[in-house]
Amino acid sequence: MQLFHNVSEACSKNTTEQYSTSFYSSIGLLHKSIRQPIFNIYGFVRFADEIVDTFHDYDKQTLLQEFKIATYEAINRKISLNPILHSFQLTVNAYNIDLDLIEAFLYSMELDLCKNKYDKAGYEEYIYGSAEVVGLMCLYVFCNGNKYQFEQLKPGARSLGSAFQKVNFLRDLKADFDGLERMYFPNCDFKNFIKEDKDAIEADIQKDFDNAYQAILQLPLSAKFGVYVAYKYYLSLFKKIKKMQPQNILNQRVRIPDYIKAVILAKASIRSQFNQF
Repeated sequence: MQLFHNVSEACSKNTTEQYSTSFYSSIGLLHKSIRQPIFNIYGFVRFADEIVDTFHDYDKQTLLQEFKIATYEAINRKISLNPILHSFQLTVNAYNIDLDLIEAFLYSMELDLCKNKYDKAGYEEYIYGSAEVVGLMCLYVFCNGNKYQFEQLKPGARSLGSAFQKVNFLRDLKADFDGLERMYFPNCDFKNFIKEDKDAIEADIQKDFDNAYQAILQLPLSAKFGVYVAYKYYLSLFKKIKKMQPQNILNQRVRIPDYIKAVILAKASIRSQFNQF
């Protein structure tokens, strides 16, 4: 049975590496005892996201519903022949992750199949389900059963997930609209995206980053460095986006070069050595 566990978890790890080199690198900076559970979470959310964003030639509604049913069956049975779901259930059951978080995530994925514009309430609900709950799933792993610590860090984990997602929305504004006809930001028009819209969105994101940073400082040592580096990656991306004019965001996807990521990692390593986060 251990061989099947290993093969399934290797699939989640490979999924992370293939789909996101930044997250893969950041997870590699966590203590080795918690890397695999985070790979398992990432593999699950990535597959669900791929269903709604990529599989255009297939019945995405049916695929997502089957994926949802199989997810809960895997958790309840504690086994699945789908290696991504098997590795995910190992983490859910080992860390007693709240099933309500999984339900909220899958609901947001369902929204991507039928909704392309949001008011403020709908936007906040979508952000919670698509991103904040992922941060909370990871926090279950980081806190490893320490309920007091989890409750203390919960707001910060939500803020970090929110910041990451909103930065992704800004970065992918053109792709979301052109390819999927989505505009997540409430009261915004892609064809008339102005500086005032961008400034308001960025002010909201900055609050999320500020709140998240305070929680990162309180994370267990096993998680702090890796999460801090991921935070710095996204903060660097955010700062680059802030310097751009709205029209430029609509015409290009912003990236952080590998050499900048290397500099961020080097600086974070130095700060970590001197305990200066």
